Amino acid sequence: MTVTPIPVLLDVDTGIDDAIAIALAVRSPLLDVVGITTVAGNVTVDRTTDNTLRVLSWLGADTIPVARGMAGPLVRPLRDAASIHAESGLGLFDPPPSPAAAGPQTALEFLIRTLRARPGEITLVCTGPLTNLAVALQLEPALPRLVRRLVVMGGAFTVPGNVTLAAEFNIHVDPEAAAAVARSEFDATWIGLDVTHQVPLTREEWSRLEADEHREGRLVYQACRYSFEVRGAQRFPLHDPLAVAVAARPELVTSEHSAVRVDTGLGISAGETRMARDTRGSQHDVALQVDREGLLAMFRSTLNLQT
Repeated sequence: MTVTPIPVLLDVDTGIDDAIAIALAVRSPLLDVVGITTVAGNVTVDRTTDNTLRVLSWLGADTIPVARGMAGPLVRPLRDAASIHAESGLGLFDPPPSPAAAGPQTALEFLIRTLRARPGEITLVCTGPLTNLAVALQLEPALPRLVRRLVVMGGAFTVPGNVTLAAEFNIHVDPEAAAAVARSEFDATWIGLDVTHQVPLTREEWSRLEADEHREGRLVYQACRYSFEVRGAQRFPLHDPLAVAVAARPELVTSEHSAVRVDTGLGISAGETRMARDTRGSQHDVALQVDREGLLAMFRSTLNLQT
């Protein structure tokens, strides 16, 4: 039976796991990547844009349009994650420069025009801070009705954060933007640390990719070297790849319908995400369980990984 791919638009802050997520989206027969927008987060927006172009070129997919987005959070200074992703954002992965360039439209223009042109068709997957989406929402309040579905990699609802005890990185970078999205009427699924920490690439699995000559395998191996060799990690959570996988296969996660609250204060709880089990305000889906084996099988087969 022929499967019609789901059109997806990715909004990324391309660091290590975003690069792997892009590869997963590009290679998945279940998805059709119609464009990618970039935002500051893991590293500066100049680097996230260049990294995105390089990754697409490495994958032979440099005809996918890329649009440069916001250079910093709505009201706060940018706090990047170069200590996790290296100064380049791609760890020890150094793909050649792309012959392609970002398009003339800003990410905001590209998002709004693309979604207006195909109302109700496109799934939006956000794997970085939600700055672009929050600003686009101000410019086009009808955006939630134009998007088929929104998948957000962000939050830590029942587990500790990874930047502070309270907050996950993407939300911590721009809690005001996350709060605006949480208040919106998107048909949204939040993929937080609650589930991404359940689906890591282990050091043993990663080490078996050393001899993998496929482009996808080289990307995963080289990008993750920084985590395993430099930072001494034993596992690499597949944060952003899980969000892409859920865009293709929503049944991979079990969610609870809830309002989402984001702490926008200036204290130690800034960026904390909470489930509010009441009927006030917008209700979204918060992923709490994941089919680990299903996700890892999809990850390996889609990227042709020799693990």
